[in-house]
Amino acid sequence: MEETKKRGSFRGSLGFVLAAAGSAVGLGNIWRFPYLAARGGGGVFLILYLVLAVTFGYTLLTTEVAIGRKTKQSPLTAYGKMHRKFGWIGILASLVPFLIMPYYCAIGGWVVKYFVAFLTGHGAEAAEDGYFTGFITGKTEPIIFTFIFLFVCTAIIIMGVSKGIEGFSKIIMPILLVLVLAIAIYSLTIEGTRPDGTTATGMDGLKAYVVPNFDDMSFNTFCKVLMDALGQLFFSLSVAMGIMIAYGSYVSDDANLVKSINHIEIFDTSVAFLAGVMIIPAVYAFQGPEGMAQGPSLMFVSLPKVFARMGSIGNVIGTLFFAMVLFAAVTSAMSILEAVVSGLIDKFNWKRSKATLIEGVAALVIGVIVCLGYNVLYFEVKLPNGSKAQILDILDYVTNNLLMPVIAIATCIMVGWVIKPKTIIDEATKNGERFGRRLLYIAMVKYVAPGLLIVLLLISSGIINTGS
Repeated sequence: MEETKKRGSFRGSLGFVLAAAGSAVGLGNIWRFPYLAARGGGGVFLILYLVLAVTFGYTLLTTEVAIGRKTKQSPLTAYGKMHRKFGWIGILASLVPFLIMPYYCAIGGWVVKYFVAFLTGHGAEAAEDGYFTGFITGKTEPIIFTFIFLFVCTAIIIMGVSKGIEGFSKIIMPILLVLVLAIAIYSLTIEGTRPDGTTATGMDGLKAYVVPNFDDMSFNTFCKVLMDALGQLFFSLSVAMGIMIAYGSYVSDDANLVKSINHIEIFDTSVAFLAGVMIIPAVYAFQGPEGMAQGPSLMFVSLPKVFARMGSIGNVIGTLFFAMVLFAAVTSAMSILEAVVSGLIDKFNWKRSKATLIEGVAALVIGVIVCLGYNVLYFEVKLPNGSKAQILDILDYVTNNLLMPVIAIATCIMVGWVIKPKTIIDEATKNGERFGRRLLYIAMVKYVAPGLLIVLLLISSGIINTGS
């Protein structure tokens, strides 16, 4: 009991669901999901993602949360508690958030910059060509905004699980949801004039988003969309990065784990879908299909231009939008930070304040290097998947394309073939809950999920080429 008290715990299931959903609803959902949906045939991507979410995603999410609650340990030590020969997974699972935190804070700093720009009435300047490039290639401003973002996250984590993570999530998540709904509804009502002079409405963009488009979709293209949807689940559900194990360790033994996981799934998938409704109809109305294909620059280059073309209301919408993105970024970043901090507390018996400050300093140092990667430390390398990369891109590739699939594969092998799926099912149903997807879970964790993950890893590492 003393150990549990020292580590902290969620006061109730609602706090856990909101915190876990807050972790899931981050930049990956708000930026990456709409971009992948736009290039993946709209409804084709949505259907594949939904199927994978209730099968593959559910399996990994249930596994990690159950491991956390069963061991009452962080990812660094939880795997070793489950089976001594698999303790090495915990090291990798802790390395992932350690490497993600610095560049996530750098991107979070970009969001702070744009929020401040629109809040102070400089949205039109943010829409100008070269604004984003000029900002990230600066030597001081990106570092300042990175520090501000990291400082907020660090302060929340120092406050603890119930007062910090749970308390902040209970306030921010309802506000975030209201903003998402409001902007999504507004996005559907707009009518825009494209650069070629044609007009389109938000409803036209919604149709392009949700209606499956199989035009020019070859088998290779379909496989690429499938792998995009699979890869997106790591971002959306915060799995294979230790976060859900850490959060699961703070859940009480009498909580209904099955029900909570279902709520997280619904919350996350709904916000991911609404993120597309926010962004795609607006971009489609003002810039057409070409605007939706902007990729990573969609949020920081294309959208400010869309807001600028809305007239005076655009600055208000832009402010609300980047406020919502900032809230989402903070809730995700604090969960990434907590995954590392909880490991330091459990492994070395450090106080929360000491563990948080040490990890915060490490994240700041590496975050500064990431920021300098666009100016004094700039270089380009070609990654195995064919893309060109700087420091931020390399960290992102190593964590998301290599380490996370390896962690998920190893976790499936441990659960499916060593400790057996019954261990996880028993933990999830220890209070008599009904495990409705029992057979699905067993099949996924033993066979389907490892197979899909191996293919994803082979594609991400460039061993398999899916073509164009």
